Amino acid sequence: MDKKILAATLLQALAMAQREGRSETLDSLVEKLRVRRRDIRGTLTLLHRQGMLDVLHMRLTLSGFAIGSALIGKTLPALRAAPRASTAAA
Repeated sequence: MDKKILAATLLQALAMAQREGRSETLDSLVEKLRVRRRDIRGTLTLLHRQGMLDVLHMRLTLSGFAIGSALIGKTLPALRAAPRASTAAA
């Protein structure tokens, strides 16, 4: 899984929630995105360190909200690569 794509997906999801007046939790993000808790927690920590997210309140900062809002309505790459079709050897 590409961590940059996960970060963009998280910013998008958090910006949509913040616009709607909702707050997301770690558990709700895990359920919504179907990504391992460890991966989401690590990416949220990184976004917090970069100043895009106040992880204690799960609220985007102005810069995080601006980036996340710009991503709303955009189709982001898939979080996981599509499984390859297996070929049966004859």
